[in-house]
Amino acid sequence: MSIDLLSSATPWRTFRWYRGQKHYSGSYWSATMRDHVIYESRLELARLLFADFDPLVRGIVAQPFLMKTVGTGEIRKHIPDYLLITSQGPVLVDVKPYRRLTKPEVAFTFSWTRQAVESRGWRYEVWSEPAAVELENLRFLAGYRRDRLFPSDVLDELRQTDLDGTALGDVPKVLPHQPEFCVRAAVCHLLWSHDLQTDLSQPLSASALLRQTT
Repeated sequence: MSIDLLSSATPWRTFRWYRGQKHYSGSYWSATMRDHVIYESRLELARLLFADFDPLVRGIVAQPFLMKTVGTGEIRKHIPDYLLITSQGPVLVDVKPYRRLTKPEVAFTFSWTRQAVESRGWRYEVWSEPAAVELENLRFLAGYRRDRLFPSDVLDELRQTDLDGTALGDVPKVLPHQPEFCVRAAVCHLLWSHDLQTDLSQPLSASALLRQTT
């Protein structure tokens, strides 16, 4: 099956909400897709945030297809969590907490999935809990991912201003003629869109230094 066809695939299965369920399902509006992408746990939602923030990702497909294999005398089935279409090729992703990776059934499923995926020349990724600080930073910046919410003149002016080495909290002083709240929000959007960068391994604060994207 071609990547072009898979890029428009609908999720293989849909989820339901019910009282007492142990997982957290929902849909996330992706700036990459300009549409909603489903997730079935908070950990899957975290992976979606990282995918949506990744400038190499061009498409995100949830539960793209059903895989089957014959192992230990029985048919095994598996639906991967995400297919990421990137500028460096397709990446198939399974999301699973660290504590479950050593379970024999999980390890077996991911093993044959990896073999099948890599035999096609694709990349395969098993993704678990990320660094807590980076995740919190992305959760915050994701609130500024919708470009239509920001005045284009403020964005353009910030893009044309040399902010390299400027502290995040000092940016409104560089554009004193613009409303401070607009500038602060626009800077967060430019961090999300990679027009600006900062160290996301540390908590975002007013003292965080900005870097121009090269």
